[in-house]
Amino acid sequence: MKNFLIFEANPGLIVGLVLGGIFLLALIIIIANVKIIGQTEKGIVERLGSYRTTYGTGIHVMLPFFDRLAHRIDMREQVRDFEPQSVITADNVTMKIDTVVFYCVTDPKLFAYGVENPAKAIEFLSATTLRNIIGELDLDATLTSRDIINEKMRKILDAATDPWGIKVTRVEVKNILPPRDIQEAMERQMRAEREKREQILLAEGNKQSAILQAQGNKESMILNAEAEKESTIRRAEGEAQKLLAMKTAEAEGIRLVRQAEADGLKALREANADSAVLTMKGYEALRDVASGNATKIFLPSDLSGLGAVAATIAETIDKKGK
Repeated sequence: MKNFLIFEANPGLIVGLVLGGIFLLALIIIIANVKIIGQTEKGIVERLGSYRTTYGTGIHVMLPFFDRLAHRIDMREQVRDFEPQSVITADNVTMKIDTVVFYCVTDPKLFAYGVENPAKAIEFLSATTLRNIIGELDLDATLTSRDIINEKMRKILDAATDPWGIKVTRVEVKNILPPRDIQEAMERQMRAEREKREQILLAEGNKQSAILQAQGNKESMILNAEAEKESTIRRAEGEAQKLLAMKTAEAEGIRLVRQAEADGLKALREANADSAVLTMKGYEALRDVASGNATKIFLPSDLSGLGAVAATIAETIDKKGK
């Protein structure tokens, strides 16, 4: 009875509590249906299980109990590094190839509803595409045609993923792993190629060295011959100048002797000397010439009068003795 009286006495409090509870519940519901979409995201909103709209960047309020944010889709470029796939080349060589796929979402709705698991779908599609491409190439072409493989895979994957709202921007073959025996054979082949190039380079070096040595010897011989030629010419010129100087000196000596003789004869004639005196003077001059250090003696061309001259000299000596 006492409790009943208290309830009857506080109806406003009960109403306030109920309204407060309702307000708090409504606030919780409203807050739960306020969604914030980030800069690089898109929000897919469903109403009663079907697609309603796509939210962009900002704050959005959904209709409680009817709308729900089904998907948050990252619009940035995605990178998927898949496990190495076993492939067989055209020449029946089994190897493993590791690929990396770069893609981005262009249509959030198609990405959300086009395929169940986009990443897994791209992985399987990449594996099958890679097997088809490698099946048309042999081992050597596979190892040397990475750019061709990348471009073919990108085009095929881009066309296949377009209905899913995905654009494949780039595909890279990260690693090619041939079997161990193939790797050993390739290593032996590369080692043989390197040794071959080394031998070729050594041979080319020896050839160039021999050519340069031959050219050096040739130029050295030419220079020695030119130096010998120049030396011979200079020695010949020196000998010619020496001989010319000697002949010039001899001619000058003869000229001076003749000039002296002429001057002496002229002086004797001016003194009225007879022929005997002149002859004696001539032989005195001849004696002086013969007794000197000269290695050459010039004799008169007229030797027929030599006896008469000698008789004259003897007679003159006899006269002086008497």
